Amino acid sequence: MSSHLVRHPGPGCIVEYMQGNQPVAGFVVEDKSGRLKVLTHTGREAAVPATRLLPWSGPLHEGVTTRSGMEETLRRHVEERARLAAGVDAMALWEMAQGEVDSAAPEWFAELLSQAPPADLVAAVGRALLDLKTHFKLHPPLFHVYPAEEVARRMDEAERQRVVERLVTAGRDFVKTLWNLPADRRPPSLGDAAAEQRLKEILLARIRDPEDKESEAVWRELRKGLPEHPHLALIVAVKWGLVPPHHNFHLDQADYAWGDAWAGPFAADAERMARAVAALPEAAEADAGFVSIDGPTTRDIDDAFALRRAEGGLALSIAIACPAFAWEFGSELDRAVRDRATSIYLPEGAAHMLPEALATDVFSLRQGLTRPGLVLDFLLSESGAVLERDIRFAPVRVARNITYQAAEAAIAAGEAGETGDGERMALAARLAQALQERRIERGAVLIQRPEPEVVLTGFPERAVVELQDKGDTPRAQVLVSEFMILANEACALWARERGVALLHRTQDMALPRELAGVWDDPLGIARVVKQMGPTQLEPTPRPHRALGLEAYAPSTSPLRRYPDLINAAQLFGFLRHGAAPWSADDLSAMLPRLSARLDAAAQVQRFRPRYWKLLFVKQNPERFFEAVAVEDCGALLSFSVPELQIFVRAPKELCGDKFIPGQRFALRFGKTDPLMNEIRVAEAVAE
Repeated sequence: MSSHLVRHPGPGCIVEYMQGNQPVAGFVVEDKSGRLKVLTHTGREAAVPATRLLPWSGPLHEGVTTRSGMEETLRRHVEERARLAAGVDAMALWEMAQGEVDSAAPEWFAELLSQAPPADLVAAVGRALLDLKTHFKLHPPLFHVYPAEEVARRMDEAERQRVVERLVTAGRDFVKTLWNLPADRRPPSLGDAAAEQRLKEILLARIRDPEDKESEAVWRELRKGLPEHPHLALIVAVKWGLVPPHHNFHLDQADYAWGDAWAGPFAADAERMARAVAALPEAAEADAGFVSIDGPTTRDIDDAFALRRAEGGLALSIAIACPAFAWEFGSELDRAVRDRATSIYLPEGAAHMLPEALATDVFSLRQGLTRPGLVLDFLLSESGAVLERDIRFAPVRVARNITYQAAEAAIAAGEAGETGDGERMALAARLAQALQERRIERGAVLIQRPEPEVVLTGFPERAVVELQDKGDTPRAQVLVSEFMILANEACALWARERGVALLHRTQDMALPRELAGVWDDPLGIARVVKQMGPTQLEPTPRPHRALGLEAYAPSTSPLRRYPDLINAAQLFGFLRHGAAPWSADDLSAMLPRLSARLDAAAQVQRFRPRYWKLLFVKQNPERFFEAVAVEDCGALLSFSVPELQIFVRAPKELCGDKFIPGQRFALRFGKTDPLMNEIRVAEAVAE
């Protein structure tokens, strides 16, 4: 008998092959054209193709021909290989192979332990290497040696799989316990830190994406026996304390970071820009008399105006904050801001597009401070006709930051004969009204739908919702909106005349002439909205029909919206250097990603306030709300609820058989689920 390996195994040879992910030893009884008849150590016979054999066949026992002799010989080899394998340190073999070979035959590894290794030692080494799957992979006849980086990754994955197995074993009952946990009970512990961490990762992944593929298999096991609720992971996470009550999952699904912690790594960028702004020369006297009008809590102030009578008409200057003055496009900060795309304002607070220090201080047009600005200078007639317009860059200093309420009071005072600020504010209001009337003559469709202010107390643990009237400031609101529309139109036309590419908001569709005007009744608004198509963001300066404009390039909110920041950069670049940073093709290339991010943020801005409104309804189950019937939807009637500024549907049998457009009802709501965005009418009383 030879103790060595055999290249071409035949009768009398000890061989091994894989079965059920384990090596099985056998004694070759006969060979028929490469198909071996093998007696295994369990006493069974098997037909094994020679191609399935592991690369350590041998030794050869040619004189053993009886079955009992074969079984005894095989038993000795199996026991010897088990004994030898127990003493093989596969990890040490991997360390010795590092830097020496990428792959090698099993006998090469055995020779690291013995000068002339017998077949049993080679087989024992092979078995040990097969068991260490994180470090070796068999590609017959060689073992591939994984590099250290790959080994670390595979070991992490192996540990992760072991954690998942423990989690599936213990986690199903744990998740069910959390689902059924009363609100006043503290959550239990899973008792396995690694499994708990993995469960947290899975829950957060499912909140971000209910269709998350990576966690799907494990989650399917964990939620067995629980309802098919689309927000099951969120509900369990809240009960566990992983996320707070009323967690805003819309932010997670939009991949939008709330608060200002995301801006921490960019503190040096903010300091650099602050130094650049501080080095600006003082604003000239003509650019030091601006007034801004905003809400009482607004700190990111990006527009202001100054108005005076001048030879030939009214001289109006509109200042727009200009972060492009010190912005580094293409930087890490810029990419982060571009992905945020817009600021988000919700009842629970605001999340700024820019780092808060930049949005509310460094670039904000705060009273008494010099800031970089794009200044649009107009000469207008009393009737709102634009006689002259130009754009320039200049340091500006806002004289006063005032609220809508203060502006409304100043307008009233000016109309009553007060001079000074009241007179100027009343003049501005009259000009704004003239601008609006000119737009209506050009087909503008204006919808006035006052949004209630959602006020939260006890947020988040014991959130109570109240709805408050923001206060009636119609003339101040028209003043601001018309001046901003005028500025955005001017930017579009000025840039078009000079061949500067901008991003434009367009709505190039035919609108019926009878839609032109101001709509403030629920029935009229519902009918108008159905006939108005969506707007688009594009580099081509096409009309915006609903605004009654030939072209409209959003530029007046560069602190709050990335398209406005791009447009401000284009204008600033042309003014400073005679050329804009990007061509129309460049802007087109930006649009797919930017539009997707804007849409994601818009989902948050649209659905989160509705969540709070539905919670208000749920917290006031006996209250009736005034509603207006606006559309017959077959078996259902659609209602506008002005106090909530939402639309709801109710079965006709609750409302009477006949649909009367504009008929007023008092509605009481039944089942209301803010999380599922569901609200059902329980009672409808016709007035």
